[in-house]
Amino acid sequence: MPSTEAPAAAGRGPRWPARTWRAPWRWLAAAPVADPVDRRNAPMMQVVLALLALFPPLLWAYRLLAVPVPLQPGEYAGLASGLLLAALASAGWWLIRRGRFRLPVGLLLGAVAVAVMLSNAGGGMSGGQHELPLLAVWLVMAGLLLGRRALWALYAWMVLAFAVGIRVDIERGHERFTSADLIVGGIIQSLIFLFVAVVIDRSVAALRESLQLANERGDALAASNRRLQDEARRREALQEQLVHAQKVEAVGRLAAGLAHDFNHLLTLVLGHAQRGRRLADDPRVAGAFDGVESAARRAHAVSRKLLAFSRMEEASMAVFDAGEVLAGMEPMLRQLFGPQVRLEIEAPPDPVPVHFDRAQLELILLNIAANAAQAMPDGGRFSARLSTDDRDAQLSLADTGAGMPPEVLARIFEPFFTTRPAGQGTGLGLAVAHDLVADAGGRIDVDSAPGAGTTLHVRLPLAA
Repeated sequence: MPSTEAPAAAGRGPRWPARTWRAPWRWLAAAPVADPVDRRNAPMMQVVLALLALFPPLLWAYRLLAVPVPLQPGEYAGLASGLLLAALASAGWWLIRRGRFRLPVGLLLGAVAVAVMLSNAGGGMSGGQHELPLLAVWLVMAGLLLGRRALWALYAWMVLAFAVGIRVDIERGHERFTSADLIVGGIIQSLIFLFVAVVIDRSVAALRESLQLANERGDALAASNRRLQDEARRREALQEQLVHAQKVEAVGRLAAGLAHDFNHLLTLVLGHAQRGRRLADDPRVAGAFDGVESAARRAHAVSRKLLAFSRMEEASMAVFDAGEVLAGMEPMLRQLFGPQVRLEIEAPPDPVPVHFDRAQLELILLNIAANAAQAMPDGGRFSARLSTDDRDAQLSLADTGAGMPPEVLARIFEPFFTTRPAGQGTGLGLAVAHDLVADAGGRIDVDSAPGAGTTLHVRLPLAA
């Protein structure tokens, strides 16, 4: 039977070097550099600085310990510059680990520029020929890491160093080349590095333009994505509103049918209650029939709410005195609240004409009073005060009940929203009242807080 362990081990084998290098690279990439481009260059720059910090001391240690020839006078400057470069590289590596990037790169390139100048001033242009390929590396580093300004500044410094080196070579003399040959050689070197600098400059500009274009495209895609998400949310909201509107329409039709049938039954109940009160000899029986009639009228108000909500009942608009309506509602309101609630009704002596449906105003008063009675199960005070200003008639209906918290206050005009237990409220009273008043050009303001009671200000435009 063939074994499956060898292939599994072979499959796990190639992933081991990747895991080995991934952890150190993540550690190098964790340097807290703010700029995103510098942060991407930080890992490789740390590697370069680490190599520069290690190799010069190791090479000079090999030269001192393994090579039997003593140091020549011209090598001491190279030893000093190599150790200085290693020290600057170590300091730059430490700065990058602390979140600084451009400062250590600038210090390193500045040290290189000084070393190039000292090398040309001490040994001439011909003495630094072996360092010319490395100078191209420093140009690339300046352009890629610090930008165009650093690139051309380093190039100008290198041309100046070449000029100093050519002067030193001319002053010392050369066994093979004349002064003109040395000058031409320096110009050629400068032109070669100019070509390198131009290529680097154009490459860096192209890379930055590509990066900018990629960022702009990314921003455009992000903006398009946000617009699509907003459009999707709007479509979902419209879909929910459509479904809700269809539900409300279906409920309204059902409510209209029930209200019409219910009104027929209530008409029979009211008729029998009035007939029974006329035929009753005992005052207590007549009082009982009065209670039956009051309950039937309250049930009739509920059916009116359903009809108003479904918009199946036409409004009968007329000009009437709101104070007269308020005074006429007093007996029904007293019976609604009972003896445990003190009722206060105030109206101005002069007529307060409004253009509204009289039955709808009575319905609004009854709805608000029923909510107030529910909020004062242990008794309290309910006041209804009618006042006027230059434009509106204001009916202030206040109770001393428990009040409403902000989350309830924000939803009191929503259809079917109620805080009563199931079966004890329809949630249509204030919603219907708000719509009726708004259709007439008025508004309803609410003042309420937990423990401070509730006051509703019903404003209706004054009629001429």
